[in-house]
Amino acid sequence: MNITIVTVGKLKEKYLKQGIDEYLKRLSTYANIHIIEVPDEKAPENMSDMEMEQVKGKEGERILSKLSTDTYVIALAIEGNKWSSEKLAKELDQLATYGKSKIAFVIGGSVGLSKEVLNRAQAHLSFSDMTFPHQLMRLMLVEQVYRAFRINRGEPYHK
Repeated sequence: MNITIVTVGKLKEKYLKQGIDEYLKRLSTYANIHIIEVPDEKAPENMSDMEMEQVKGKEGERILSKLSTDTYVIALAIEGNKWSSEKLAKELDQLATYGKSKIAFVIGGSVGLSKEVLNRAQAHLSFSDMTFPHQLMRLMLVEQVYRAFRINRGEPYHK
């Protein structure tokens, strides 16, 4: 299985990079995982609704340029469906069973994802009703993908 994480912005925090690198190393025995960073759009601190839509639109174009037509896309969005770790594992297993070997998770920037990206996605996934920094979501996502592979293989993993 080939999994791509398309995310807006560069990761600067060393502790997050270390955690992600650890899970990517662990995941390498289960799947090919790649992280693609697209530049975030520079924006003022206090934006109007129109300015936020413009930022999401520009970042969305960059995201969409990284997704091939045969990729199954899961967008991380606060208004998405909440899955348990077991549900994520089942979804990944079913995608593999039905020949969807290219999967992309999309993490938007600080103002979220454009309508175009959300429309391109076959699934919308929410980790919580809480808001998390998009940089932290990378670490949370790779950990959950790792957990999903362990669940699917019946391998032990702490609860």
